[in-house]
Amino acid sequence: MTASTGAAIDGVTVTRDGGPPAEDFEAFYRANVDRIYRALAVTLRRDDLAGEAVAEAMARAYTRWPTVGALENPAGWVFRVGLNWATSWWRKVRRERPPSERPEPAQGGVAENAVLAREALDRLPRPQRAVVTCRILLDLSTAETAEALRLTEGTVKSRLSRALADLRRDLTEEA
Repeated sequence: MTASTGAAIDGVTVTRDGGPPAEDFEAFYRANVDRIYRALAVTLRRDDLAGEAVAEAMARAYTRWPTVGALENPAGWVFRVGLNWATSWWRKVRRERPPSERPEPAQGGVAENAVLAREALDRLPRPQRAVVTCRILLDLSTAETAEALRLTEGTVKSRLSRALADLRRDLTEEA
């Protein structure tokens, strides 16, 4: 029988059973939480929702650390879990709130070029945004992106190609 350990992640206490030491997860968390948060914020277009999604995904990773920690790309797993959680959250919101009560995307105070790039990314369909986020912001390979998003490598390549062409066109027109 393994001992159960617990920790507070973003104010939520979670427990896990056995497996690799908690220090391994803590190092993973410190090294990846900001990067995954930024990737989810770009993909979801909501900074507040991205924060909740990464907290939920990291808590789930902690409780399953013996399995997740052994994966080739645990950060990709966390990104996918966060994206799935946020998608479920959006579905619930759409069912419960009329369109006039839905929250507006949060705006940040960043440099003009970053704002233009973010706006261009926001105009992409979510599936293309997710591929761009994984390939460029998370620096995942085509195979890792395909695995994280549960797509074929060909689909990842075609979505990335279309997305980059759209981004080039949008950013050229805005300049």
